[in-house]
Amino acid sequence: MLNTIGLWLAIRIFGTGYSAEEVDAGFWILILAGLTFSIVNAVLRPIAIILALPAILLTLGLFTLVVNGAMVWIALKLAPGISMKFFYAIITGIVISLVNYIVSNVFDFGMPKRAKQVEE
Repeated sequence: MLNTIGLWLAIRIFGTGYSAEEVDAGFWILILAGLTFSIVNAVLRPIAIILALPAILLTLGLFTLVVNGAMVWIALKLAPGISMKFFYAIITGIVISLVNYIVSNVFDFGMPKRAKQVEE
Protein backbone atom coordinates (compact mmCIF):
# COMPACT_ATOMS: atom_id res chain seq x y z
CA MET A 1 0.00 0.00 0.00
CA LEU A 2 2.89 2.36 0.69
CA ASN A 3 4.12 1.96 -2.88
CA THR A 4 0.64 2.83 -4.14
CA ILE A 5 0.54 5.95 -1.98
CA GLY A 6 3.99 6.94 -3.22
CA LEU A 7 2.97 6.43 -6.85
CA TRP A 8 -0.21 8.43 -6.34
CA LEU A 9 1.71 11.25 -4.66
CA ALA A 10 4.36 11.38 -7.40
CA ILE A 11 1.74 11.37 -10.16
CA ARG A 12 -0.17 14.17 -8.43
CA ILE A 13 2.99 16.25 -7.89
CA PHE A 14 4.31 15.93 -11.43
CA GLY A 15 0.92 15.72 -13.12
CA THR A 16 2.25 13.49 -15.85
CA GLY A 17 1.58 10.06 -17.18
CA TYR A 18 -1.76 9.28 -15.59
CA SER A 19 -4.33 8.26 -18.18
CA ALA A 20 -7.22 6.79 -16.20
CA GLU A 21 -10.58 8.25 -17.13
CA GLU A 22 -12.64 7.34 -14.08
CA VAL A 23 -11.75 7.78 -10.43
CA ASP A 24 -12.62 4.17 -9.54
CA ALA A 25 -10.63 2.80 -12.47
CA GLY A 26 -7.74 5.07 -11.50
CA PHE A 27 -7.76 3.70 -7.97
CA TRP A 28 -7.53 0.11 -9.17
CA ILE A 29 -4.87 1.00 -11.72
CA LEU A 30 -2.78 2.56 -8.95
CA ILE A 31 -3.28 -0.49 -6.72
CA LEU A 32 -2.17 -2.74 -9.59
CA ALA A 33 0.83 -0.48 -10.31
CA GLY A 34 1.85 -0.53 -6.64
CA LEU A 35 1.58 -4.31 -6.53
CA THR A 36 3.54 -4.62 -9.77
CA PHE A 37 6.22 -2.30 -8.39
CA SER A 38 6.49 -4.41 -5.23
CA ILE A 39 6.95 -7.59 -7.26
CA VAL A 40 9.45 -6.02 -9.68
CA ASN A 41 11.34 -4.52 -6.75
CA ALA A 42 11.52 -7.86 -4.95
CA VAL A 43 12.57 -9.90 -7.99
CA LEU A 44 14.60 -7.66 -10.28
CA ARG A 45 16.15 -5.08 -7.93
CA PRO A 46 18.71 -7.43 -6.32
CA ILE A 47 19.86 -8.56 -9.76
CA ALA A 48 20.05 -4.96 -11.01
CA ILE A 49 22.01 -3.88 -7.92
CA ILE A 50 24.57 -6.66 -8.46
CA LEU A 51 24.94 -5.84 -12.16
CA ALA A 52 25.22 -2.10 -11.44
CA LEU A 53 27.62 -2.50 -8.51
CA PRO A 54 30.64 -1.01 -10.34
CA ALA A 55 28.64 2.10 -11.29
CA ILE A 56 27.19 2.34 -7.78
CA LEU A 57 30.67 2.20 -6.24
CA LEU A 58 32.07 4.67 -8.76
CA THR A 59 29.31 7.21 -8.05
CA LEU A 60 29.39 6.59 -4.29
CA GLY A 61 25.86 5.20 -4.31
CA LEU A 62 24.13 7.80 -6.46
CA PHE A 63 23.57 5.31 -9.27
CA THR A 64 21.15 3.56 -6.92
CA LEU A 65 18.69 6.35 -7.78
CA VAL A 66 18.88 5.27 -11.43
CA VAL A 67 18.34 1.63 -10.45
CA ASN A 68 15.28 2.62 -8.37
CA GLY A 69 13.99 4.70 -11.28
CA ALA A 70 14.46 1.74 -13.62
CA MET A 71 12.41 -0.45 -11.28
CA VAL A 72 9.60 2.13 -11.24
CA TRP A 73 9.76 2.52 -15.02
CA ILE A 74 9.61 -1.25 -15.60
CA ALA A 75 6.70 -1.61 -13.17
CA LEU A 76 4.76 1.20 -14.87
CA LYS A 77 5.40 -0.34 -18.30
CA LEU A 78 3.84 -3.57 -17.02
CA ALA A 79 0.86 -1.82 -15.36
CA PRO A 80 -1.88 -0.71 -17.77
CA GLY A 81 -3.05 2.89 -17.90
CA ILE A 82 0.02 4.66 -16.51
CA SER A 83 2.93 5.91 -18.56
CA MET A 84 5.88 7.93 -17.36
CA LYS A 85 9.16 9.15 -18.80
CA PHE A 86 12.34 7.67 -17.35
CA PHE A 87 13.41 10.95 -15.70
CA TYR A 88 10.08 11.17 -13.86
CA ALA A 89 10.43 7.50 -12.90
CA ILE A 90 13.71 8.33 -11.15
CA ILE A 91 12.03 11.15 -9.23
CA THR A 92 9.05 8.89 -8.48
CA GLY A 93 11.47 6.33 -7.02
CA ILE A 94 12.78 9.05 -4.70
CA VAL A 95 9.23 10.01 -3.67
CA ILE A 96 8.30 6.37 -2.99
CA SER A 97 11.44 5.93 -0.88
CA LEU A 98 10.62 9.06 1.13
CA VAL A 99 7.02 7.95 1.70
CA ASN A 100 8.17 4.51 2.84
CA TYR A 101 10.80 6.05 5.14
CA ILE A 102 8.44 8.58 6.71
CA VAL A 103 5.53 6.19 7.24
CA SER A 104 7.71 3.39 8.60
CA ASN A 105 9.35 5.76 11.08
CA VAL A 106 6.07 7.32 12.17
CA PHE A 107 4.42 3.95 12.81
CA ASP A 108 7.68 2.25 13.89
CA PHE A 109 7.30 -0.90 11.77
CA GLY A 110 9.91 -3.61 11.98
CA MET A 111 12.21 -4.92 14.64
CA PRO A 112 12.35 -3.40 18.10
CA LYS A 113 15.18 -1.02 18.83
CA ARG A 114 18.45 -2.52 20.01
CA ALA A 115 18.28 -0.49 23.22
CA LYS A 116 15.00 -2.18 24.13
CA GLN A 117 16.61 -5.61 23.63
CA VAL A 118 19.58 -4.71 25.83
CA GLU A 119 17.30 -3.65 28.71
CA GLU A 120 15.48 -7.00 28.67
